[in-house]
Amino acid sequence: MITTSAEGYPGLMAPIHAELAKAPALVRLLDAEIAPRLLHRFLIEYCALGVQLTEPVEGWILRAGKRCKAMGLDAVGDSLVKHAVHEAGHERLFMADAKALSALYQSRYGEAIDVEALLADRATPAMQRYISLHEETIAGPAPFAQVAIELEIEGLSVSVGPSLLKQIEGALGPAGLACCSFLTEHVAIDVGHTKLNEKMLGRLLAVKPEALQVLVDTGKQALEAYLGFLGECMDRAEEQVRHAVPAARASA
Repeated sequence: MITTSAEGYPGLMAPIHAELAKAPALVRLLDAEIAPRLLHRFLIEYCALGVQLTEPVEGWILRAGKRCKAMGLDAVGDSLVKHAVHEAGHERLFMADAKALSALYQSRYGEAIDVEALLADRATPAMQRYISLHEETIAGPAPFAQVAIELEIEGLSVSVGPSLLKQIEGALGPAGLACCSFLTEHVAIDVGHTKLNEKMLGRLLAVKPEALQVLVDTGKQALEAYLGFLGECMDRAEEQVRHAVPAARASA
């Protein structure tokens, strides 16, 4: 029988986290032997395409909070509404990073990248799944499952973020790391956000223990979609590097 205590969520998510930690996207991204040019190109894809996943976040959380309040889940709803404010404008960090990384890439490899074209590119399949999950959660019978999405995605900044920043600094140097303001900021602030999300989860399960399974299911789907997105960015980067002209200057 599935426990309905607040402690039941991390227990049920633990094997999911363990399995997803072996996801090909993370293995490739954190490989100590990754080519600096490939990592650099991945970051450009990630930041440019990530704008589409980041710009709606404030609205998603706000709408989920309002729906929770309409259902009588005032404490969770109020917390989500307040949290939404902290997500405003983060897509601008991604835009700035994509442009800065592209300029650095051109200086190192002699290849110009059309950042505006990347920013205007169509959403990938995993991006579409991620966006649809939010919309369906908010409009569906369990808008409170937005808490699980926030917990899992912001939790990636805590669990994977530090290793990724170390990887970037080692492969691309301080100049490369300086172009990653979105990642750097979220590794710092999402520690606090994750604690807030854990508190919201506890409050939610205290009044609605039967919500545990939908929270687990939604959290899993969010992670799968986001890791799928990382994999797509890596695939795109590998394709671009494979067909790229030789570096004008072998600087890593």
